[in-house]
Amino acid sequence: MTDIAGFIAKYGYQSLFLCLFLEAIGLPIPGAVALLAAGAAVAGGAMRLVIALPVALLATLVADTLLFLAGRYSGWSLLAVLCGLSLSPEGCIVRSAKWFYQRGRLALLFAKFIPGVNTMAPPLAGSMKMRPGQFLRLDMTGALAYILSYGAVGFLFRDIFRALAGGLQAFSRTAEWLIGAGVVAYIAYRIWLYGKHRPDRLVPRVPVSEVAARLKEQPLRPLVIADVRSHGYYDPGAQRAQGSIRLEPNNLDQALPSLPQNAPIYLYCT
Repeated sequence: MTDIAGFIAKYGYQSLFLCLFLEAIGLPIPGAVALLAAGAAVAGGAMRLVIALPVALLATLVADTLLFLAGRYSGWSLLAVLCGLSLSPEGCIVRSAKWFYQRGRLALLFAKFIPGVNTMAPPLAGSMKMRPGQFLRLDMTGALAYILSYGAVGFLFRDIFRALAGGLQAFSRTAEWLIGAGVVAYIAYRIWLYGKHRPDRLVPRVPVSEVAARLKEQPLRPLVIADVRSHGYYDPGAQRAQGSIRLEPNNLDQALPSLPQNAPIYLYCT
């Protein structure tokens, strides 16, 4: 925390912009600490509110807009990258989409306060084809709430913040070593888990020609073809493969009991 506070104090508005931009695109940068330091700097006269606030808001909106556009034009591929460290990338994507779907577009209003979700929300909104104007309005409102909340705490409790930063200076070097060791141990643990569960990451696939051949054998050998595209790529007027049924991927638990038990089931998505 002392490093972030010192960085803000030394480089001013540029450092504030950089910290919030890097946090928004998913890097492990404590943007909340940067906002606390900026609030304390405004209270002490080292920074001006009329400049610091637009700088912080611009950094967040630029990063979020880039992620939104990337999600809009790359679809689930960007989400797969963001979920790449998960043991089950497909499951990570579906869970993220379900979280966004259940809370609706208003999830953007509080996503900034939830680590991890703050990075996933903009590309999710893009991949689900949210209108750019609507995204910008909601994201700006959420970003303002995030910036003003932490900035106000830093402004009101500037003396406590400075005392805490000064107290941490005494053991900051030890804390850095401990954090570094923890990061190395965590990475090693994730690599071990990745290797252990790697066989579970394989998704069985079949060529279209095989499904087409099976369709010609109906009704002697019935089968089910299910459209499981996310609602971001599917709407009531969307076309489906002939003879397929619609399964909402976020509600599979409810749909599975109604499916035939002895017929092969083929799923297709985007």
